[in-house]
Amino acid sequence: MEWYLPVIWAGLIGIAVLLYVILDGFDLGIAILFPTTKDEGERDQMMNSVAPFWDGNETWLVLGGGGLWVAFPTAYAIIMPAFYIPVILMLLALIFRGVAFEFRWVAKPKHQVWDLAFWLGSTVAAFSQGLILGGMIEGITVVNREFAGGPFDWLTPFTVMCGVGVVVGYALLGATWLVYKTDGKVAERARGQAKMLLLGLMAFAVLVSLWTPYAHPRIAERWFTPSNMMLLWPFPLLTAYCGYMVWKRLHGQHEFTPFAFTIAIFVLCFLGLAISNYPFLVPPSLTIWDVAAAPSSHVFVLIGVSFLLPMILFYTAFVYWTFRGKVRADSGYH
Repeated sequence: MEWYLPVIWAGLIGIAVLLYVILDGFDLGIAILFPTTKDEGERDQMMNSVAPFWDGNETWLVLGGGGLWVAFPTAYAIIMPAFYIPVILMLLALIFRGVAFEFRWVAKPKHQVWDLAFWLGSTVAAFSQGLILGGMIEGITVVNREFAGGPFDWLTPFTVMCGVGVVVGYALLGATWLVYKTDGKVAERARGQAKMLLLGLMAFAVLVSLWTPYAHPRIAERWFTPSNMMLLWPFPLLTAYCGYMVWKRLHGQHEFTPFAFTIAIFVLCFLGLAISNYPFLVPPSLTIWDVAAAPSSHVFVLIGVSFLLPMILFYTAFVYWTFRGKVRADSGYH
């Protein structure tokens, strides 16, 4: 087997997952913040700030899941049964969120049920993603290259903490996005919310950073052996610096930079998780080479992705450029 093909595909899937977390994270975060105001105009303004983007943002989830199925079928066959319940909850919640987004506008003025569905669907989706993340960090029971655990192995205090942490993190992305894309009361309230959410996210980051090496010797060895510490110490320092910059820019009345530094925090946390687990795709037992498809499959699909990925990136950039600028209170979805 060409050793580099699984590495390329792991990188592509990792990029797709990271882009999904960032791009869909902020519109899920806006829905998580929905109950913080009861004003109809403010809720409309919040939804309008993501109206052109939210459905396209989910493209990256499809690419990540499809890539896992094609490039690492053994991993897909293990991970899916290990997380059937949170995956199903996430997908149903995303469906409810999408339906609520469309139906809320046509159901006015009696749309309270869709407001609830928009908030609940987004919150459950974010929490489910945190459960899956926590379960992957803790590891999956595998025997003879098959899932050998129980249906609720993913439900532990650590995974619940990760679920809450993802909800807080997405809410921070949503709040800093509102600071950047809206004005008036919505932006000012979001600025205050972002300060508190930042403190919460950094607390979760510290807790996970301490919990995982304590509970898992393989992660402790990766981060705390003397040779590795010399190479990896910039990551926690850069994360702390980005958190400080978000705090500073929120107090300095900046608009875009709090959102940019929040994205940087997510990127650094994602890289930290990758460092902790590489080369395991099914921690703690199966590497990317153990679960990879045949090289011919990798090459065949990689040819298609080499054409498709630039198109998706161009479309995404085009949409964000086209709908640049502030979303005012009188902006409409239709």
